[in-house]
Amino acid sequence: MTEVISVKFKAEGAPYFFDPDGIAFENGDYAVVETAQGTECGIVCEKNHSVEDESIVKPLKKALRKATDKDMKRIEENKVKQASAFKVCEEKISKHGLDMKLTEAQYAFDGSKVIFFFTSEGRVDFRELVKDLASTLHMRIELRQIGVRDEARMLGGIGICGQPFCCSRFLNGFQPVSIKMAKEQGLSLNPTKISGSCGRLMCCLKYEQDAYEYLLKKTPNVGAMVECEAGIGVVTDVNVITGNITVKLNGSEAAPIKTNRDKVVILSRTRQKKSSDKKPDKALEKTAEKKPKKRDNKLPEKPETEK
Repeated sequence: MTEVISVKFKAEGAPYFFDPDGIAFENGDYAVVETAQGTECGIVCEKNHSVEDESIVKPLKKALRKATDKDMKRIEENKVKQASAFKVCEEKISKHGLDMKLTEAQYAFDGSKVIFFFTSEGRVDFRELVKDLASTLHMRIELRQIGVRDEARMLGGIGICGQPFCCSRFLNGFQPVSIKMAKEQGLSLNPTKISGSCGRLMCCLKYEQDAYEYLLKKTPNVGAMVECEAGIGVVTDVNVITGNITVKLNGSEAAPIKTNRDKVVILSRTRQKKSSDKKPDKALEKTAEKKPKKRDNKLPEKPETEK
């Protein structure tokens, strides 16, 4: 177990673990911490507590101190500078005629640099833009191209479920999501129904995938041959969540019966072929009338003569 604090750098952002380094923090305190991008200041959303070592991404960065009045004043000044730098960058992008969409401007806590995040369909040569911004803002400039998922996480919004985006609330990273997950969960394959506001497959498809994989292993497929209390039959309908299945008994004209997957024995997961499904005899194929070949009425091409 390791003692940590959880810190957010945005109100709706994901929390990150930091080593309190012997300092007692309370929820709502502002902490100056060391990050991979340099010194930053964030709000403590969970005070000193212990977590399993496996849940920590090492090396664990340290909290330097509780934020002072001077630190809080600097945060407010950086917010004003960020808004001004964003407008300046948009004007410069339009001036240079670059095909890029500016997403966000972030000032470093110590004011040493400003980072501009943008999206674009292809690669962008922004070397002249960096020089122009550096001569205007008189500080170190960084431009970073991000994807549509990162853009959605930065801007935030409301998903089709009515809740704020998961990526901007609590996800620390994007998990791989595939169309196979939607198929196994019985969802509509309409892209508009399984895609998020970013245009990619919804991250929440991953949340229940492990449960669906477990249930699908113990649930017979539609068309599987099973043995139940009433006899042997073919599965015609399945509800993976509840485990209820519908079975059509072999040789019976009665309505299909409803039972549960725990009450049947799976004989075959694939439907057995009937005699009528077999291919016709080769001898019968030979006696079938052959379609006459179409005659080619085109005249032969004349050979080229030497000039």
